[in-house]
Amino acid sequence: MARPDETVIWLRPERAAAGRPAERSRAEITAAALDLADREGLDAVSMRRVAALLGTGAASLYRYIATRDDLLDLMTDATAAEYDLPRPSGDRHADLLALARQTRQIMRRHPWLPTLVVTRPALGPHGVDALEHFLEIVAEHPAPAPRKLEAFALLNAMTAMFVQNELAATASSAARRTAYLRHAVAAGTHPRVTAALAAAPPPGTADADPFDGAITRVLNGLLG
Repeated sequence: MARPDETVIWLRPERAAAGRPAERSRAEITAAALDLADREGLDAVSMRRVAALLGTGAASLYRYIATRDDLLDLMTDATAAEYDLPRPSGDRHADLLALARQTRQIMRRHPWLPTLVVTRPALGPHGVDALEHFLEIVAEHPAPAPRKLEAFALLNAMTAMFVQNELAATASSAARRTAYLRHAVAAGTHPRVTAALAAAPPPGTADADPFDGAITRVLNGLLG
């Protein structure tokens, strides 16, 4: 039989069987951790800090959550409760793009989330709801089921990386990159880079959000 710390948090009882009557819930603990991460970042989230927000001791949280990793999984899944998952409209492209945009918005509301999606993906009850919605959208697509599951995973991972770049981007960093690219082009030693930049639209002139186009191309390529 697997030890408690070897099974996912959602397959374990809400709290340890032994001990005093329950004073907290996983939902309360998760909400406190979410608030802390949104305000101070993921590194600030510890059992001690979360317990302090709840007015209790860290030891008491271990009656509900075995490890900090459990807490991170609960936090990731809790953000998936923010999706609006209407019935598919019949326009597969529009529905997939709407889901991807929601994913992006959720990740921007929780700037720590992209890191967890890339480094510690978790799929709990709310995440499974989002997966079910995705599979319902693509139900009539001829791609095999494993490819559809792969597309869902890569949709999340690509959105996470896109949002990470968005959140990290600053005017000064963009200016530095542009300055070096101009230097490389002027040197004449990178003809393909020069050609690619010459073919790209000038900054600020593209009509469509680059996120929409990138996500659409990736999903079209994965699903065939």
